[in-house]
Amino acid sequence: MVNLRTQYLGLNLKNPVVASASPLSETLDGMRRLEEAGAAAIVMSSLFEEQLTHESRALSHFLSLGSESYGESLNYFPDISQFQVGPEKHLELIQKAREALDIPVIASLNGVSTGCWTDWARLAEEAGASALELNEYYIPTDPLVTGAEVEERYLQVLREVKRHVNIPVAVKLSPYFSSTAHMSGRLVEAGADALVLFNRFYQPDFDLELLDVVPRLVLSRPEELRLPLRWVAILYGRIKTDFAITSGVHTFSDVLKSMMAGAKVAMMASELLRSGAGRIKEILKDMSSWMEQHEYESVKLMQGSMSQLNVADPAAFERANYMRTLQSWRPDPMAALQ
Repeated sequence: MVNLRTQYLGLNLKNPVVASASPLSETLDGMRRLEEAGAAAIVMSSLFEEQLTHESRALSHFLSLGSESYGESLNYFPDISQFQVGPEKHLELIQKAREALDIPVIASLNGVSTGCWTDWARLAEEAGASALELNEYYIPTDPLVTGAEVEERYLQVLREVKRHVNIPVAVKLSPYFSSTAHMSGRLVEAGADALVLFNRFYQPDFDLELLDVVPRLVLSRPEELRLPLRWVAILYGRIKTDFAITSGVHTFSDVLKSMMAGAKVAMMASELLRSGAGRIKEILKDMSSWMEQHEYESVKLMQGSMSQLNVADPAAFERANYMRTLQSWRPDPMAALQ
């Protein structure tokens, strides 16, 4: 019998599969189904800064930029009255989930600025959250705002949240920083107990008939795993923190790859929305079978085994791999006959 146990954010987890924030974690029934299917922990759907501040000017500005931007917010509209779960009900849901479930419940806060909304981090802790995932989403559209100022905004929010809580805090990172490695280090220095790579943003589309900017929700694809896989493998052993991989985790092999890169957990949402919570049970079964076949006694033994520090060819994560990838293309002989 293989040992699937892992540790993340100081939490002892029965396996490395975590259900990330999605409509499945918006209700107690949904979270129960995830636990029954084998999820080791659950990240609840986000509580948004706009829900807490009710500042009409900020609400109009940020919702016009981020409408339908998150896979976890399928019914995210500018009208504050149409948010699915209000702040008080969100805290009540955390409390009920903590009482009903045997697995850790990770609360999620989504914001872009410091302010009174960060007090809710403490309230989430008091409601029973085992940890907090800080999901910062900010599009710097002002040409006068520098990259350094953007980074400082992220760090200020993290410091403010850490000031209010004693539970562990993970930061869900964007892949768009000019120096991902440097920013990761700064976040850990500022108090991040884990880094979640990467936040998956949805881009708006144009409706040619209505001549309007519209949201287009597209669930993740397996090939999207490569970006967080690469960066966790690069950062493992260099940045002293826990890593979680999210985006593109669909199969048991994706979870195994995440562990070998150096992650402590692999987070799933899109695959569970497509196939249902029961998909977790299949993935865990296939993981165990593969590990037995390849003589891995535990998840811990494989964590970081394929990181840049441990592979035979570290350059495979850098420019050398880029060149090899381009050179690997071969034309399809059948296409020439068509």
